[in-house]
Amino acid sequence: MTRLKRSRKVLKIKEMNPKRSRFAYQTRRHLPERIIQGLLFLAAFTAVAVTIAIVVILVYESLGFFTHVSLWEFLTDTQWTPLFSDKHFGILPLVSGTLLTSAVALAVAVPLGTVIAIYLSEFASHRVREVVKPFLELLSGVPTIVYGYFALLFITPLLQIIIPDLPGFNMLSAGIVMGIMIIPYVASVSEDAMRAVPMHIREGSYAMGATRFQTALRVVTPAAASGIVAAYILGISRAVGETMVVAIAAGTQPNLTWNPLEGAATISAYIVQVSLGDLPHGSLEYQTIFAAGLVLLLMTLFFNVIGHLMRRRFREAY
Repeated sequence: MTRLKRSRKVLKIKEMNPKRSRFAYQTRRHLPERIIQGLLFLAAFTAVAVTIAIVVILVYESLGFFTHVSLWEFLTDTQWTPLFSDKHFGILPLVSGTLLTSAVALAVAVPLGTVIAIYLSEFASHRVREVVKPFLELLSGVPTIVYGYFALLFITPLLQIIIPDLPGFNMLSAGIVMGIMIIPYVASVSEDAMRAVPMHIREGSYAMGATRFQTALRVVTPAAASGIVAAYILGISRAVGETMVVAIAAGTQPNLTWNPLEGAATISAYIVQVSLGDLPHGSLEYQTIFAAGLVLLLMTLFFNVIGHLMRRRFREAY
């Protein structure tokens, strides 16, 4: 009897305030969803805030550097010797070393990664794909310092058998190992893009009499071009920002050269070299790492913008 009276009382209250009751019910119903939306917004805002903070720190510290060194000298001088008595602050030797090692790495990773992606997507059986792909992605989990010593102690002596005059520190061995290191990024992202191509496109190609190889090369690959370009841009960004491999195998001597058989320093390797030193905070030599880091950031941003434009150009909607 008491429960019946209580139910009647609640029903009477709802009849007296139907709008208030409905509002409370909807609030309780949508509260978990709003909490999840808030957490997702906080995660996205944190990523943006961290990026903005990095840019602000680099720009702020670089302004102190450019009050002593002109931008023209920084961009045109062919010597980079801020740690020597005869100081020069030309970024070109570091930029050339970064671009050359990245080019060697891409010459290794792009063809091999694309071929592996085509095989896994179009030719490999399900069992082979489930075995090969985890092993391939395992390469990306190997510490980069291990790759660096692998380049110095294995790839370089191997290349010296073919090229006897090859120095111990050179950009060729560093670039080759960097290419091996970024193959998983190129292959995995490209394979995901190819597998996203609808099956009816392949079936249409087979119906026209095309072979499996022709379909993979002339139909699936162009259809997945936007994803493949994204994989290449990811590989470029990974190669440009690589640190330990080039610091160990390519050397730390800034050298303006376009010959991969010589040793040279990259931007990231120089940052490591100075960061491990005993330079006082706020000195001109210390501020050079922020100016070099800003250049590295702008290079990565440039490649990402190019990749975004190319993805928009080749994107296919199914």
